[in-house]
Amino acid sequence: MPIFEFRCLDCEESFEILVLNSEEAIKCAACQSKNLEKQFSPFGIKSEGEVSPSSHAGGGCGCSPAGCGCGVKS
Repeated sequence: MPIFEFRCLDCEESFEILVLNSEEAIKCAACQSKNLEKQFSPFGIKSEGEVSPSSHAGGGCGCSPAGCGCGVKS
């Protein structure tokens, strides 16, 4: 199921929401405003023995098939 990340343009709160219906009215989790901006959310893909660069996006972990520099085993 698609989880989207939004930022409220009124209170600047960022939040994620599971969107089940494309016509569903989405409101800010904090102030209930509908004045939202959809954010880009990177995703990770892992296959047997590999870690894609996007699977730890922004973490700076230095991942390789042997493991990650941040203590996470692949």
